[in-house]
Amino acid sequence: MLPLALEALVDEAPKTILVMGATGRQGGTTAKHLRAGGWRVRALVRDADRPAVQALAAAGVELAVGDLDDPDSLEAAAVGVHGIFGVTPDGQDLELEVQRGRRLADAAATAGVVHFVFASVGGADRDADIPYWRSKWQIEQYIRALDLPATILRPVRFMENHTIPGLPLGGIRDGALLHLFGPDVPVQLIAADDIGAFAALAFGSPAEYLGRAIEIAGDELTSTETVALIGQALGREITYQQIPGAAAGLSDRAARAFATERMWHANIPALRKLHPNLLTFPDWLRRGGAARIEAILSA
Repeated sequence: MLPLALEALVDEAPKTILVMGATGRQGGTTAKHLRAGGWRVRALVRDADRPAVQALAAAGVELAVGDLDDPDSLEAAAVGVHGIFGVTPDGQDLELEVQRGRRLADAAATAGVVHFVFASVGGADRDADIPYWRSKWQIEQYIRALDLPATILRPVRFMENHTIPGLPLGGIRDGALLHLFGPDVPVQLIAADDIGAFAALAFGSPAEYLGRAIEIAGDELTSTETVALIGQALGREITYQQIPGAAAGLSDRAARAFATERMWHANIPALRKLHPNLLTFPDWLRRGGAARIEAILSA
């Protein structure tokens, strides 16, 4: 048995969070905010020799080699961690995504983690007949069925989507922003950095966040307002072009929802009380977003 003084030191020692996707947008910002908050971070990586992974190691992140398709590697990576930040990669194979999310939840349950934070998607709890929302919802339901001590974060549309070259929906091509939204329909937006901030807040304040599912956004703009702000930041005209839902392979119901409905319902004023530095879209543009858009347009 440890002396009381040593027990106190053990209790105060930094705890480890296992982070999925630590070289990606959500996992990367989560790892950054956790480290800034004094947590130890262990990253699940496929290839420890990749430059981006080596940069994590150089920053003090512990590496665990494995992937979401290998349950044994997940269980090994989860041994001894306090919590897990989970995110599943989007893709065409939605059943595979669900399987990966379930494997991760199983690994969390086997390891007996104290806190599992899962990055889902805004609107997952509302059946709008959108396939990639349904896959996230299935994972959420599985987490609940396992009775994991969990927080579900539901980020809305990423501000960073404006900076992905060639993105079919949500990217900027030939001076036009393309998406399914009606031009005057309000659209909520979130900066990827704020997803990491909320994940770190959840791990740091379990009494406030455990058992909750929270839709998170930092701003709400129509697509017309969005392109006006981008144009002002760049000093050039950016237009908005609405794409028919059929062109994206959506059902009539989903297409109508994007075209006419307010898809996300995050309570932004309440979120800003939890995280006062929550970025607005103009904030994000000033902090590098505009420069990244300009680089795409100039390429």
